[in-house]
Amino acid sequence: MIAHSINAVVQPNLRTSSAFTVPGIIGIYFGLRACITFLFFQADPQTGTQISLALNFLLLVAVAFYVAGPVTFTFRRAWSILPFRLVVLFLVLTLVSLTWSEAQSIPVAFAYWCAPAADVALVFLLLQAGPIQDAFDSLIKGFVAGVAILALIAWAAPTMPDLRIGSDDFLSPNVIGFEAALGVLLCQYLAPHGSRWKWLGAALALTLLRSLSKTSIFVFLFAEAYFLTRTTTLTRTRKLALIGAAALVLLVFSSLLIRYYDLYINAGTQAETLTGRTIIWFTSLNFAFEEPWLGHGFHSFHSVVPAFGPYQAWHAHNELLHQFFSYGIPGVVLVIALYVSLIRQLRQPRWMPTTSLNLVARALLLMTIARGFVEAERFDLSYPLWAMTAITLTLAKSQEAPL
Repeated sequence: MIAHSINAVVQPNLRTSSAFTVPGIIGIYFGLRACITFLFFQADPQTGTQISLALNFLLLVAVAFYVAGPVTFTFRRAWSILPFRLVVLFLVLTLVSLTWSEAQSIPVAFAYWCAPAADVALVFLLLQAGPIQDAFDSLIKGFVAGVAILALIAWAAPTMPDLRIGSDDFLSPNVIGFEAALGVLLCQYLAPHGSRWKWLGAALALTLLRSLSKTSIFVFLFAEAYFLTRTTTLTRTRKLALIGAAALVLLVFSSLLIRYYDLYINAGTQAETLTGRTIIWFTSLNFAFEEPWLGHGFHSFHSVVPAFGPYQAWHAHNELLHQFFSYGIPGVVLVIALYVSLIRQLRQPRWMPTTSLNLVARALLLMTIARGFVEAERFDLSYPLWAMTAITLTLAKSQEAPL
């Protein structure tokens, strides 16, 4: 048993999918890294950010050595897949924008750019070695395990004054909620691998609700409704049982939800509320029209847009608006093209059967697009670039003829 576990880690071509292989370890890091500063560097968050970035680079070097040698999936073949090609072009655009960026520090901005670029490179390298489906499954299992650890940390943390779990400064409830939502959807893909993934998905769903992240909860319900209406793996009785269980959980948490709603309403039009978010949108749009062709550049939002009272926004709280602000019209066109290419890939005739990965990928795409209306990411897309790369390459490779 021990020897088998060791071989699973050191042999890229061993057919296995586990959270304790190299792809699984990378997945654990992806799911867990949001709490590094919260756990160890609250007194010095800058060091926490530096450590997190350094881990990305160290893992990239380690994985590059891990997959050294003959590969089964070359960059040339990956480049022929349109969504992956657009992911790379998006990274190139964000990198080039550093030449005109209004960020306070270009070297710091470049370091931040390296993080999503390293994520994409990590995933691509992992999928190069050995059976791509096994590497993908291990990566996803690791990510879900990492999110589960993140959830445990969030539950153990002191409750915030507004009743949410986490920390506004170091572990945002919105981050917890979105990570948990991703985890639940991916657990549904992993459900055929064992009942433990079903129970873990239920636990992450509770974490999503407990985060009280309104956006994450609503977009997850939207995506989950799509999944339940399309899946053929669940009987009507099982679907009704799930809906009933969800209603029971809402009833149990109803007093907490009501108390939080009262606190939220009393927040008035503060910028971080949904009502006050319109202030951020209009302000961001006004600044974006100052540089409509190329934008203000990567990591410039914080430097250009002033604080909204005590609240400092790090992005435009709308994905396309943030791309327009940062990269101008080319950024908007490229991101729209990227999402359209993903939709077209999932709708191609050879992928039309409602396979587990195809259906979860569709639900995930719906969830992230819906989230993009009211949220954005500072350096990434709402649909994480690493997940986009992993799913689109795995779907494409699974349809190729055997070598």
